[in-house]
Amino acid sequence: MLGCVLALAPATWIHAVADSRLRTTADVPARDVAVVFGAGLHKGRPTPYLAHRLDTAAELYRTGKVKVVLVTGDNSRAEYDEPDAMRAYLTERGVPDGRIVSDYAGFDTWDSCVRAKKIFGVDRAVLVTQGFHIRRAVTLCRAAGVDSYGVGVAEPHDSVWYYGGVRELVAAGKGAADAAFKPHPTFLGREETGVTDALASAGDH
Repeated sequence: MLGCVLALAPATWIHAVADSRLRTTADVPARDVAVVFGAGLHKGRPTPYLAHRLDTAAELYRTGKVKVVLVTGDNSRAEYDEPDAMRAYLTERGVPDGRIVSDYAGFDTWDSCVRAKKIFGVDRAVLVTQGFHIRRAVTLCRAAGVDSYGVGVAEPHDSVWYYGGVRELVAAGKGAADAAFKPHPTFLGREETGVTDALASAGDH
């Protein structure tokens, strides 16, 4: 029993930290930036789960809740480019290319949050991901210094959803350690002005 309690402690803590920061697309506070986390590609196109995240971000942009969308994902090898696929999907749905900023080294949630803060200068954001992942995303981004609200995308409770939920129980332990010890991301690099430039451009229209 003690083992079960200890195993569930990180997930319980993440829920406690993040639950008050969860919103819908209708009631989330307006922020300059939405952060969309990668969720895989199939034949170079976003998987259904990633497409649903991007649909939600496009809605936030259309309704004026956000001005810029930061897409963060994996581009660790030449043949796999999540951020460019995410950008293409968003432009197809009416988000101007100049309002989209790409983070090519968002290899996991912690890396994406730290890079949003340290590389792109994001202080406040709306985070977009599936419901089973949104609490960890909010918790880690807040630990990284990004004042965050989360919009969790609803999905049918299919096998992918159940897998994601189980995976989150395991990932909660790493998430709690990341929040506590604040490790350096896999790749940090130099600061980029993409978000600042996109916001300046948005102010001109």
